[in-house]
Amino acid sequence: MSENLDQSRLEQFSSLEFLARQVVEGFITGLHKSPFHGFSVEFAEHRLYNTGESIRNIDWKLYGRTDRLYIKRYEEETNLRCQVLIDNSSSMYYPVLEKPDIDHCNKITFSIYISAALIYLFKKQRDAAGLSIFSDQIELHTQAKSSNIHHKYLFSELEKRIHPIAPDTRKRTAIADTIHELAERIHKRSLVIIFSDMFENSSNHDELFAALQHLKHNKHEVILFHVTDHSKELDFSFENRPSRFIDVETGQQIKLFPSQVKEQYMESVKRFMENLKLKCGQYRIDLVEADINVGFEQILLPYLVKRNKLF
Repeated sequence: MSENLDQSRLEQFSSLEFLARQVVEGFITGLHKSPFHGFSVEFAEHRLYNTGESIRNIDWKLYGRTDRLYIKRYEEETNLRCQVLIDNSSSMYYPVLEKPDIDHCNKITFSIYISAALIYLFKKQRDAAGLSIFSDQIELHTQAKSSNIHHKYLFSELEKRIHPIAPDTRKRTAIADTIHELAERIHKRSLVIIFSDMFENSSNHDELFAALQHLKHNKHEVILFHVTDHSKELDFSFENRPSRFIDVETGQQIKLFPSQVKEQYMESVKRFMENLKLKCGQYRIDLVEADINVGFEQILLPYLVKRNKLF
């Protein structure tokens, strides 16, 4: 069993992959149809209809000519490619936890659990999945593949990230630059799922939004899981007593009463969130607000049910 997972809570799980399977088979596969589809409507080929299959793609005109049932197959529907992008900068390891687990996640662990469940879902659907992990540089990038060996490799890479970060580690974020680079390296017309707190080192948010637009320009469908500790990072809910705040990516420190900066901080966050929602709406990016305090299943499952109803 993975030493990174809570033994008492997960004694029946032998690995992160097994946990993902439990989530997928226990909840997600109850959906009437897959929440994920290809994006091309280009006809690929016909194949014979198998009893019990959905009749949605039966070619009724061909049936009228041949008196035989054929299914119309479409290029992207037969080979969905998904690329999972995970922000692995120091800010994603907030809050600092000695042993992150399902009930007490930091942002990186939360993102890993959801990513694992999605990758297992794609595996079950025989779709291709790839993984990209980045901070201020691309730390890992795999092409999307559908083999069992490849999926096991992805789970092993995810498991490596379920651990506390060393106190003196300073991994900055360069979301804009890395997404621009990845946009060119990912196969065209892929489903791109991003997990990030979107805390870019630069204050130039236009660059960040331009990078997201780059993905859309390359015909990708984009889902952004905006992963935050909502109460602390968005609502700034700290006791009003002398406190020391440390930038985990730069090491810079400041001592103050939270009330001294709360109003200004929340106004800045509000502007950013409004702009993020606006840009995602304009670019047709599916924005998922993912509060780690809610729990990864309570974020993932309702989203997939909602998505399922849209297709």
